[in-house]
Amino acid sequence: MRMLWGDTLQGEKGSEFGEKYRKVVNEMVDLLAKPNISDYFPALARFDLQGIERQTKKVQTVIDKLLTCAIEERMKKLASAQNGGVQEKHGRKDFLRFLLENNNNHEDGSATPLTVQQLKAVQPVLMDVMVAATDTTSTTVEWVMTELLQHPVEMRGVQAELTQIVGLNDLVEEFHLPELHYLDAVIKETFRLHPALPLLLPRCPSQSTTIGGYYIPKGSTIFLNVWAIHNDSSVWDDPLEFRPQRFLNTDPSKSFDYNGNKFQYLPFGSGRRICAGIPLAERLLIYVLASLLHSFDWKLPNYTKLDLSDKFGIVTKKKIPLIAIPTPRLSNLELYA
Repeated sequence: MRMLWGDTLQGEKGSEFGEKYRKVVNEMVDLLAKPNISDYFPALARFDLQGIERQTKKVQTVIDKLLTCAIEERMKKLASAQNGGVQEKHGRKDFLRFLLENNNNHEDGSATPLTVQQLKAVQPVLMDVMVAATDTTSTTVEWVMTELLQHPVEMRGVQAELTQIVGLNDLVEEFHLPELHYLDAVIKETFRLHPALPLLLPRCPSQSTTIGGYYIPKGSTIFLNVWAIHNDSSVWDDPLEFRPQRFLNTDPSKSFDYNGNKFQYLPFGSGRRICAGIPLAERLLIYVLASLLHSFDWKLPNYTKLDLSDKFGIVTKKKIPLIAIPTPRLSNLELYA
């Protein structure tokens, strides 16, 4: 949100906006995951028997109002800056500000400025970034923390690496991240066991074809079950076990990345339709997790058991949300300020 419009709405107004937006994004993800009878019987689509279309339009209306608020607020600030305001000229720039400034900076003056309605045409892009980046990332962070609490030996291994690379007198910085090989392996193993999108996003072939002896008609909806691939005993040794060491192999032929070049491991898909957000997700995940695990020790509340069951959806989330208690780990307590 900071990258998209974070400099537009600040303080209490920004917090309220963020809370509302998070709520509607969660509702949108839930609606996307609901099985719809119209997908199986298209002739029934116009009746909207389950009310999914009505609910989606309702959520979309709320999103539209929120984005209109952000755009109008940014336009006011930009107009103020053009009239001599200093704060807007020197403030941190977000995507919305770049868009509006570019809209108003035509040297020949021939271009017609965009209206609020036209600016909202970028809404699908903003929604893709918000829905695809936030829900999957936060869910994966929760699964990594769950697996580490379930496997304290691996937790100690990650924290030992952080102590060696970062030190207990410093906070995690971006330049530390390439050296955190064990944490990277833990994240990759978590993606293997708990891929954020177990069926990825549906594909639709532009022409009929035959693959592996199966005829696939043009226009079919195709799902790829990466969860099954990641848990295939013919591909992975002891596939149900949490073993990050399998991703520490230095042999290039046996190492894995997120680029989808080896079909045994496809947490982000493969080919031209691979996830566009891999660079952001890779950096964000390891930075957030490194910060949490380096700054704090973690334990479960007393008399509670860790639950690893999940609930099906377009994003596979924990059925029972994780609750864990942090205690300071760094030797310099001033760093927590």
